[in-house]
Amino acid sequence: MAEAIAPQRGRKFFLTCIGVGLLAGLMSGLFGVGGGTVIVPLLVLILKMDQRRAAGTSLAAIVPTATVGVISYAVHGSVAWIPALILAAGAVIGAQVGTWLLPKLSQTALRWAFVAFLVVVIVSLFFVIPSREAVLELTFLTVAGLVVLGLITGVLAGLLGVGGGIIVVPALLLLFGTSDLVAKGTSLLMMIPTAISGTVGNLRRQNVDIVAAALVGGAACTTTAVGAWIATLLDPFLANILFAAFLVFIATQMALKAVRGRHKG
Repeated sequence: MAEAIAPQRGRKFFLTCIGVGLLAGLMSGLFGVGGGTVIVPLLVLILKMDQRRAAGTSLAAIVPTATVGVISYAVHGSVAWIPALILAAGAVIGAQVGTWLLPKLSQTALRWAFVAFLVVVIVSLFFVIPSREAVLELTFLTVAGLVVLGLITGVLAGLLGVGGGIIVVPALLLLFGTSDLVAKGTSLLMMIPTAISGTVGNLRRQNVDIVAAALVGGAACTTTAVGAWIATLLDPFLANILFAAFLVFIATQMALKAVRGRHKG
């Protein structure tokens, strides 16, 4: 069954996986996201891969990609290690809640609500300029806030299949006042245990194209460090503008899915 839905292993397959990986790695390093928002639609569109298999393959490819990204940001001291682990713990629990809620809630309504959230974030990014010297201090309030943020991230990941970086990076910037680099490095670290956990489950369900995941992840590793390096060179306000443009792309994707869902309904 798994072989029946796997794309044929031809030249197009290998070139597509490598090209998708190179682009996803660059986006991952530059914005602190996993790259699934690039990987999944391109695997479905170009290789005609099943949506669930594409998502599982993307999650597996994110593990090495995020690892290289974390190392790249850690070199510059831009990873908040303990906050990332707190976020990851909350996200793992939240993901279980999200998958439990999935059949009970309207996907179309959730997608429109998420689009509205992204619009607010996009506008805010033009008014809040992060300081590169800002640090994330652990107090009772910040720890509680990180737990809640992790839970919300996990729930939305379970409900909508969105990556944690899309939520965590702007939240750390706007609500916790961290620098943009720390937000991105911390986001990538948070993704690793979450992606590993999800990949183990997907492998058991034969929901991962292992060859495609290895090609995409391997290619992504070569450009993730480049993206992270570019992020350190960018002015914080310019980095915000680029991230806002990326979020516009994500919001548009989500809105299109919501429209299609309404029509099907």
